[in-house]
Amino acid sequence: MTTKKTLFLVEVAVFTALALLLDLIPLQIKIWPQGGSIDFAMIPIFIVAFRWGLKGGLISGFLWGMLQIAIGTAYVLVPLQGFIDYAIAFTSIGLAGVVAKSVQKNVRENKVKSYLSLITLGVFIGSFARFIAHYIAGIVFFESAVEGQPVWLYSLLYNGSYMLPSFVLSALAVFFLFHKQPKTLLQTK
Repeated sequence: MTTKKTLFLVEVAVFTALALLLDLIPLQIKIWPQGGSIDFAMIPIFIVAFRWGLKGGLISGFLWGMLQIAIGTAYVLVPLQGFIDYAIAFTSIGLAGVVAKSVQKNVRENKVKSYLSLITLGVFIGSFARFIAHYIAGIVFFESAVEGQPVWLYSLLYNGSYMLPSFVLSALAVFFLFHKQPKTLLQTK
């Protein structure tokens, strides 16, 4: 039991650090100066979520959001906006873990189509939850961003412009990673 807990802690730490690193290196397409880019940074959080379930995914996502604040890369106007955009939004990526047991079960039974469909569903759940948090923060805190445009539309377009491509990129990457090595989804006993 202690070895499993240690492995959990190590993987959460390593994959959270990898998410932060992928967020910092210039392999991303910056869409907006206030934040929002198309990148590979969510992929490590999804890996943790599919290996360790909801708990691992939520912890890793939360830590990634807090690390962004700690190192000064976060775009925070007021504390509540920072909380929604970083604590809630990045934690919610870990919601992909709700399908982890089903994914692992299908991997054990070698049901390739099923586990790949579930992986795509999990990536969608995590990405959509993150989008919703950013969307709400955008409506509440950035309502004066564009004159003459409804704030709900501005937030939808702003956040959708990078979250939709990030979802597609993450889904494809995680899909292919696990398609090539599905047993990596399973924890060692």
